[in-house]
Amino acid sequence: MTATSDAVRQQDDDLLLEQQLCFALTVASRSVVGAYKPVLEKLGLTHPQYLVMLCLWESAPRTLRSISDALAQAPATISPLLRRLEEAGLVTRQRVDGNERSLAVGLTPAGSELRQQALAVPVTMMERLGLSREQVGELHKSMMGLIAATAARTRESKDDT
Repeated sequence: MTATSDAVRQQDDDLLLEQQLCFALTVASRSVVGAYKPVLEKLGLTHPQYLVMLCLWESAPRTLRSISDALAQAPATISPLLRRLEEAGLVTRQRVDGNERSLAVGLTPAGSELRQQALAVPVTMMERLGLSREQVGELHKSMMGLIAATAARTRESKDDT
């Protein structure tokens, strides 16, 4: 076999679905989020709501902008989640004094107390997924590296235009 035919075979293999990073990431994401569903239902949360609560358990009150930045989501995506969390009695939403455009989000006592139940989620998920804490750490590190690389490429592309 020649080097040229090896290169052609590699290019053909590059187009196999099983070789696509985007496919693997999409399926893995959907699978992992699906595995969280029954665990989070016991807390009365959806996965997106859980992510918002994680932000608030780290630091509250926070602005809507701070939460959206932390979650890499548009404020318009976060707002409905906050509305539902407020209706569930877990968060408060108030306009920031002196800045009517800024929304401060805080925890209610029930929202703060829910953190105690949520402490079991990471260990439960490691067990459900059959992963050690070290494996989760390595996967997280790889994913954060990928996120940083795509963000850098996006910034470069914007700078080129």
